[in-house]
Amino acid sequence: MTSELRQRHQSTSQSSKDEDVPAIPPRNNNSTDRRQRFESVTELPALQENGQPATERTEIPTYSHAEEKPEDNSDDGVTGSNKTQQQVAKSEGKKRKIAVRIISSVLMIAVFLGLMNMGHLYICILVALVELLLFRELVKVRYSAYFNTIQDTIPLFRTTQWLWFAVAIFYTYGDFFREIIIQGNPAYHWLSQYAHYLPSLSFLLYSGTFVMTIATMQVGHIKFQLNQLCWTILVLCLTVGQLKYIMHNIFNGFFWFALPILLVVTNDIMAYVSGMTCGRKFIRRPFISFSPNKTWEGFIGGGLCTMVAAWYISKLLAQFPWMHCPTNKFEFFPPPLQCTPDPIFVPSTLRFPSQMFELFPRWCPKLFPNVVEICSVVAVETEDVTTTLTPCVSGDKRHTHHHFELLMTVFPVQIHALVLALFASLVAPFGGFLASAIKRAYRLKDFDSLIPGHGGVMDRMDCQFLMALCTWVHYNTFVKIATISVHKMTYMYNQLTEEEKREFLESITLVATKNKSRNSNNNNNLRLDESFL
Repeated sequence: MTSELRQRHQSTSQSSKDEDVPAIPPRNNNSTDRRQRFESVTELPALQENGQPATERTEIPTYSHAEEKPEDNSDDGVTGSNKTQQQVAKSEGKKRKIAVRIISSVLMIAVFLGLMNMGHLYICILVALVELLLFRELVKVRYSAYFNTIQDTIPLFRTTQWLWFAVAIFYTYGDFFREIIIQGNPAYHWLSQYAHYLPSLSFLLYSGTFVMTIATMQVGHIKFQLNQLCWTILVLCLTVGQLKYIMHNIFNGFFWFALPILLVVTNDIMAYVSGMTCGRKFIRRPFISFSPNKTWEGFIGGGLCTMVAAWYISKLLAQFPWMHCPTNKFEFFPPPLQCTPDPIFVPSTLRFPSQMFELFPRWCPKLFPNVVEICSVVAVETEDVTTTLTPCVSGDKRHTHHHFELLMTVFPVQIHALVLALFASLVAPFGGFLASAIKRAYRLKDFDSLIPGHGGVMDRMDCQFLMALCTWVHYNTFVKIATISVHKMTYMYNQLTEEEKREFLESITLVATKNKSRNSNNNNNLRLDESFL
């Protein structure tokens, strides 16, 4: 029994020396046997290097839960100086990463501003490049994870993926090509007759890609290939399907392109700052289960800061004509943009509803700037009693409180900016959560290493997809007034039959006659009013 325990002690001592971990006796369900065995092990004589027992007995120290085990400063462990050096190296590495991240951010901002100064066409080229890189990074996620399955077994695997990308680009940007490039540039009007066939060409390309995808399926890998096809379609919906609307936002005016990007960046930064300063101090429940670093405080604090920032950022951008002037010119060397500003970019007096102040005590609205208390004054004349509304005068007993008014000189686009900021705070961050879920599922730190300190393009664009789509929907619903160009009307007129053309001309003539008579009547009434005055 003693020799068996000595051999066990020797083997555990040797393994603990190699692995630099303390040897733990084997666990036994019987507490009495376990205690007896541990006591017998602690009383074993120490062994020399040649395996012979030493003259003195050595006891292995035991520690209670309340006591701390002293640091092991033996040669096999890490000395205190080495630990200090490791901590210094770790701190320097973290500082180096932050410096690289800041430099990369400054360079990206400089490139972004430089391309905006060059013109709309160059920003469109940048968006197209970003679209291509996003598709490459996302499809590479599953390609890298299942490379052993794909290699030498599935023919034309990457080719079919890029063909699907070409189909999506060709079909999605067909209407953009017709609306912006052809209709907005007289030099390209001759392409209208060929643009009519774009849907047919897109369908032919789609049919060929579909046939190739099915024809390359291999027995034993069909399930994997179907999953990969679904993944490719999802990636196309996230990238091409949503980033298409960024192109429309660019030509609607740089304001509708730059503001959403700035709102998302602001929300990202302020959510990080709020989470670092107040995270889990008020709400301990995790915000997203698969992303433990996200907190409710960061989400709420980032949203509030984004709303405030949107009010002032939109006011700043609205003061530059080249930011809000729309264009439909596709030029490499565009002239400086000049236009009549849209009314939403012109300062105006905004009157807030007085009913909202009735919800608070009377002293509360007086604390806010630009709030005026309106009083009613009763004037008794000979037989008539008139009541007038005038700003209240303190101490005048004739003045009776009537309501509060808040008058502000603002840009109306600031109200639209608040709506976009609300979306950037509540919905857009979930694009980043989706990216986090994908990286966690495939055990990735970053989607790529293209941008030093930031990772891949997807790591920076994950929240911009939904934001671009929301901006386009908001602009076309609440801002843009639908108009039809003369060129488009001429093109549609040429598609009519001879009888339809005759009916169309008769209708146009009738409408023009009615408008002319209405304008003449208005002019006559205006002359009568002037003569009367």
